[in-house]
Amino acid sequence: MTLIITNDDGIDAPGIRALQKAINGEGVIVAPQEQLSGCGHQVTTSHPIQVHRRSDNEYAIAGTPADCTRLAITHLPYDVKYVLSGINAGGNLGVDVYISGTVAAVREAAMHGIPGIAISHWIRRPLVIDWDVAARWTAGVLADLLNRPLTPASFWNVNLPHLEAGSPDPEIVFCEASTQPLQVKYRVEGNEYYYEGEYAKRDRAPGTDVDLCFSGKIAVTQIQL
Repeated sequence: MTLIITNDDGIDAPGIRALQKAINGEGVIVAPQEQLSGCGHQVTTSHPIQVHRRSDNEYAIAGTPADCTRLAITHLPYDVKYVLSGINAGGNLGVDVYISGTVAAVREAAMHGIPGIAISHWIRRPLVIDWDVAARWTAGVLADLLNRPLTPASFWNVNLPHLEAGSPDPEIVFCEASTQPLQVKYRVEGNEYYYEGEYAKRDRAPGTDVDLCFSGKIAVTQIQL
């Protein structure tokens, strides 16, 4: 089967290379040529989308993550069986899925009957992501999920925790997504508003993906269209 790999951090982001490493270099990268974090499920319909073929298994798309999925499953020469998106530099927990371009790529796949997995890595500042560790954890998650039946019109959303260097590998926990809102807080200077919400201070209902990821677990949720 052909695995399509995409993201919203851009084709040159370290996270997409970590994801490729997690599947032993397999798959075809079809990813935005630029950073598009937080673009949600935006699609391009008002102007042409340029496709730059970098190699036999790598395409840089002048479009959004959802555009990448659309092109991969309709116009590129592959029989797409699965779409993987990530590894995003930053969490996509709970209601983040409505904002995230990472998640939109696999949501688009699910709309067309193709299963997908979005993988993100929460950042607990001042820690820095170790992408080799992230790739190892992701490989373990994918070994399970790629062989697990997935309900039609649904997809997996995976969030990796941010642990101290040398910590034991985290437990994988299947859970429900939080429905609590993100922190909405702005600093006002004249007529300019600067977002200052602190991700780590968001509400975390016990047992939800936010709570489990913040507690050091790999949170896996199944999301229905």
